[in-house]
Amino acid sequence: MSKKKKKYRRQKEKNIPWLIGTLGGVLLLAAIFLFANRSGGNSGGKPSIEVDQQKIDLGTQKFGTNMTFAIKVTNTGNGTLHFEEQPYIEVLEGC
Repeated sequence: MSKKKKKYRRQKEKNIPWLIGTLGGVLLLAAIFLFANRSGGNSGGKPSIEVDQQKIDLGTQKFGTNMTFAIKVTNTGNGTLHFEEQPYIEVLEGC
């Protein structure tokens, strides 16, 4: 084998790891970009919460009496509504 062919083969072998590393980096960046855009699920809109009644008057009740009621919560915005914490209802005395 001539010196020219050996030099060409060595040069080609040196380029392979660089090429694999570059392609791997490009694929990694593409995957990060796709997952970052998909995980939001917000579709670019803004969520807005609405409750059908702000106050519920159950009248005067004895302590320890269990009461039930229903409220309707809706998302009036055009984005996906996510709760970061468990929703709760606060009971205020005299309201």
